[in-house]
Amino acid sequence: MLKKVLVANRGEIALRVIRACKELGIRAVAVYSTTDRDTLPVLLADEAICIGPPRPMESYLDTRSILSATIITNSDAIHPGYGFLAENADFAGICEEHNIKFIGPTSEMIRKMGDKIEAKRIMKEAGVPTIPGSDGLVEDVNMAVKLCKKIGYPVIIKATAGGGGKGMRIARDRDELKTSFEMARVEAKNAFGNDGVYIEKYIRNPRHVEIQLLGDGKGNVIHLGERDCSIQRRHQKLIEESPSPAVNEKTRKKIGEDAAKGAAKIDYEGVGTIEFLLDSDGKFYFMEMNTRIQVEHPVTEIVVDMDLVKEQLKIAGGDNLPSRQEDIRIRGHAIECRINAEDPYHDFAPRPGTITAFHPPGGPGVRVDTHAYTGYNIPPYYDSMIAKLICHGRDREEALARMKRALDEFIIEGVPTTIPFHKKVMRDPRFISGEVDTSFLDDFEME
Repeated sequence: MLKKVLVANRGEIALRVIRACKELGIRAVAVYSTTDRDTLPVLLADEAICIGPPRPMESYLDTRSILSATIITNSDAIHPGYGFLAENADFAGICEEHNIKFIGPTSEMIRKMGDKIEAKRIMKEAGVPTIPGSDGLVEDVNMAVKLCKKIGYPVIIKATAGGGGKGMRIARDRDELKTSFEMARVEAKNAFGNDGVYIEKYIRNPRHVEIQLLGDGKGNVIHLGERDCSIQRRHQKLIEESPSPAVNEKTRKKIGEDAAKGAAKIDYEGVGTIEFLLDSDGKFYFMEMNTRIQVEHPVTEIVVDMDLVKEQLKIAGGDNLPSRQEDIRIRGHAIECRINAEDPYHDFAPRPGTITAFHPPGGPGVRVDTHAYTGYNIPPYYDSMIAKLICHGRDREEALARMKRALDEFIIEGVPTTIPFHKKVMRDPRFISGEVDTSFLDDFEME
């Protein structure tokens, strides 16, 4: 078992990891920028150490400061949370060189699955369905034109080192392809320092379904059901639920088995998620793998009755998987809404500031993961998420009813939040019926 873990993150996920460490008897060290000095992770950790000024490049992304803090506090492991350094293969490699346990997969695994082309190749070898497209990088426009003539339009151009919708363009014909191809390469270069792109057939209005995985690094992997993350804005997830209302038992079994098979191909260690696109015919295709804990992990935790962060820590300490695949059961239904400090009436513009009143909802089946409180100052330097509201019910109808009730109870004053947006979605007939896809918000308007 690990003895001391440095949590290389902030906010809600830092607090989540600290709590898991305490329950396992592991000492937790928080790191913080100067603007985060008085936050809950810092106050509740066993130790805390400042790593620099507010800007991420000078603090949470400064690998030298984080490694120095690890050595100074005599920590034997680093938990990266999500975002920041969580999927940084170079950082994981440095930890390996210094005999510091990086709580997650190895640097080699992160590097392989972070390269979209390499990840797709590995999945094809494992027998996981992939989207028709290029087998590798598309070097120039002429090569792109020839490929698209073969697979047909529309197509989507993606950055091989990409994520979050950056370096991604859709082309519906040859003329649009020529423009979009160059734009995608420029955007990829600016965002990731790598202008490599590949091309896939564009699946119209798919659902976004992902499989939660847990591996021990020895070839043993179990899957914990699926999450539906189709409610997105600019490729950023806003609402997640498990199980997906669009997946039947036959597809659920097959997509879970395929995801586990793909992760086992690289002897995956820790928690991870394989993301799929689900078309209107119920066929699914591998999209990418996230080699970290995800924001939406609580919906899976609730329906399978498992603490994923604790299991992540235990596997990093050398434990075996907590269950066999046949022991995993889905209990009821869970929905998660991300509450951001954004103004949904003005194009979701971030609105940092001080929370003057904070009253989270409660009652049966309601969970709130947050680091916010009355008087908390939301800084302008980081992601705008301030809470995750998760509701569980015996079925989707009860989970939805609880979410509506919980959103009505949730009081946050001092800054605009996305609570009004979530209230409107929860009452939308399309969402209530479960008939949604990734285009859901294209014609959605706040009143």
